[in-house]
Parts: sequence; structure tokens; C-alpha cells
Amino acid sequence: MLVHIFRGPGRVFGVTQDEGGTNLPEQFASWAYLKSAELDRERAMPGIDSRECIDDIAEHGFHITDAHVRVTHRMI
Repeated sequence: MLVHIFRGPGRVFGVTQDEGGTNLPEQFASWAYLKSAELDRERAMPGIDSRECIDDIAEHGFHITDAHVRVTHRMI
């Protein structure tokens, strides 16, 4: 799955399939694009739990972490 990774304030990161990050929560705007990457359930990505990330994107359209801790559920 091709994902796009954005940085919010502090240590907040957002991951989404939306190239522009327009579906990321406003409370952490402004989002700065970092990079795009292929995400695979079986392959580790530094700072991101691939399985949680893919599940969150499937359910909510995005995955949010704060200091590498999943906080997506707080955004819904």
C-alpha cells in the first residue's frame, strides 16, 4: 500500500493514502509532507506499527501517532 507521511506539531505524525493529506485531522494542522513509502503488513517501518497503520487507514482513512504512540482513536 502506498502511503504518504506527514508531520504535525511536536512528535505527531499522520499517515494516509491521500497524497495531499487533506483528510488528516485539523487539530494538528498544519501538516508538512515528509515522504511517501510502500507499507506492508509484514514489513517493519521505523516508528510505525504497520498492522495498526493499515487497519486504521482501512477504517478511518488515516493513522495518527504522537511520539510513536497510536492516537488515531482520539481523532474520531
